[in-house]
Amino acid sequence: MRPIEAMALAALAEQEAAGLLRRMQAIDGPQETWIERDGRRVLLLCSNNYLGLAAHPALAEAAVATLRETGVGAGASRLISGSMRLHHLLEERLAQWKGAEAGLVFPTGYHANIGAITALVGRGDAIFSDQLNHASLIDGCRLSGAEVQVFPHNDVAALARLLAASRARRKLVVVDSVFSMDGDLAPLPDLCELADRHQAYLMVDEAHGTGVLGPTGAGAVEHFGLHGRVDVQMATLGKALGAAGAVVCAARPVVDLLVNRARSFIYTTGLPPAVAAAALAAIDVVRREPQRLGSMRANARRLREELRACGYDVPAGETPIIPVLVGDSGAALDLSRRLLERGVFVQAIRPPTVPRGTARLRVTVMASHTRDDLDFAVDAFRQVR
Repeated sequence: MRPIEAMALAALAEQEAAGLLRRMQAIDGPQETWIERDGRRVLLLCSNNYLGLAAHPALAEAAVATLRETGVGAGASRLISGSMRLHHLLEERLAQWKGAEAGLVFPTGYHANIGAITALVGRGDAIFSDQLNHASLIDGCRLSGAEVQVFPHNDVAALARLLAASRARRKLVVVDSVFSMDGDLAPLPDLCELADRHQAYLMVDEAHGTGVLGPTGAGAVEHFGLHGRVDVQMATLGKALGAAGAVVCAARPVVDLLVNRARSFIYTTGLPPAVAAAALAAIDVVRREPQRLGSMRANARRLREELRACGYDVPAGETPIIPVLVGDSGAALDLSRRLLERGVFVQAIRPPTVPRGTARLRVTVMASHTRDDLDFAVDAFRQVR
């Protein structure tokens, strides 16, 4: 056995002993409310496909038509020959939707967050990061070389003290708008006031806010009426919008700076044009079918209330992310397994994704879930309680 294999086996054994070993699970068919898994039809309750668009015919038709017209790949990075007309159109449409001057499309949200943060700040600067920020934000902060100060989750007073005490050349406040494992919202109006008072930049990750919050689904910035107050908005295109990729929206000079400095944009192949076409179609569907937003929100309210009525520890919230808090990692895995036996697929989330002692099931609903689907889910949760 090679030394690297021995190391890997030992590390995996430690993960398994701690109840933290992860394994990928294959799914057959489209990302619908019901999926095929290991030859069984099960109810999907752990997808980020909040608006049910991942298998929408309009997205598929747009992608197929573009495949026939332009082929599969962009062929190169955007600054070489991979910047196609669809990329520019998608950036314009997303920036308009987000109430920003310009946008820049990245292959993934991870690329977008790392690229934006490292392009905006560096050594001699300071970043103020919420304790529960997504891993991509955390890694972007670390890679920037700036001083990173972590403040307690949604603690505006603590952030105010840190900003007041900082003598950094530039200050960047970074938060999720909707925290992916808890489903709660950042206090964006308060953060905007703090950023203005201390001449700090404010960057908001709208990965789980886009297509979820706001009158048109544009996100938490729209939800709170903060257009023009948030300096940088990042949004992913593979969750509620059902496609793939991400965008950073900001003032035109900021986006131009990212084109020149964001290494995760400069040194990677452009988003496949068919995916850009699908994302454009998704924006059209969201605007054409606003009832999807209403259905998603109603489903989230109903399932949250009924799980609480069953006796589960479910925090209050207004998003389709419904954490069912368990605590122990082994107990969370066991609950997930027993639900799957009853035809409900929902994953256990364990450290380090969430803090130790807060393992949970991360239940998510879609606009396309029916009343019968939710009744089926609640009945399964009641049986395993």
